[in-house]
Amino acid sequence: MNYLKRFFACLFIFVPLLFTFITVGAQVKVQRHQLVDIAVAAGTNTSFSGSYVYNWMVGKKQYWALGIGARVTTAFGNNIDFTTADAKLARTSVIPFLIVFAGQKIVNWDTLVVKNAATTSINFTANIGYNFNKKWGAGFNIDLLGFTFGNKSKAVLTTNGVATIESVAKPQSFNVLLTGDLDYGSLNSEFFVKYAINNTWTIRGVYQFLFTEYKTTTIKQTAPDGTLVDRFRSKANNIGVGVSYNF
Repeated sequence: MNYLKRFFACLFIFVPLLFTFITVGAQVKVQRHQLVDIAVAAGTNTSFSGSYVYNWMVGKKQYWALGIGARVTTAFGNNIDFTTADAKLARTSVIPFLIVFAGQKIVNWDTLVVKNAATTSINFTANIGYNFNKKWGAGFNIDLLGFTFGNKSKAVLTTNGVATIESVAKPQSFNVLLTGDLDYGSLNSEFFVKYAINNTWTIRGVYQFLFTEYKTTTIKQTAPDGTLVDRFRSKANNIGVGVSYNF
């Protein structure tokens, strides 16, 4: 499938970089750092997440943290707008990474309003951070690959100016990071600033960018080029707080 080919293309770029950092780190006996974290965020919707992260501390002073982990994210909201998810319809370019800067084809967007949206995603994650000193740091993390389950709900699809009731809209079950609107499913990413209370506990201020997707089962959008669309995406911009336990 095309999205799997794109995912492995992304891995072709990311994995050698991560392997290089780990290898270099092993040669200089880097520190290893583990944590578990819980976070809550709200804005376009509301989300709760719990994660485990294994970091390698790299660099001359080992201020950089590069890591992998896993995260569970639950997101929910009422009457949430989901718009056309197909990348070739939503964006002017579908080149991986560059798609993030591509123009938006708003004329092709239709809207699926999900009455009771609720999803739980379980994904592998990548993490990068930098410690300014012993107390303050900042970083970024993102979901890579996993799956989603959640609530089936009634919805209303408005396409070509006509509103039609969808009796059973359901979450997209497979998640994969392909960059920008090429992504599939529910993917959580965070920019954060953190403060170490002590060696064990850390608090974080979080800006969350959260993709969630629902699919129609009985009706579809018919795009101007004749493409039939059943995937619709919500892009939530949320603000939150997290607490980490370090060990």
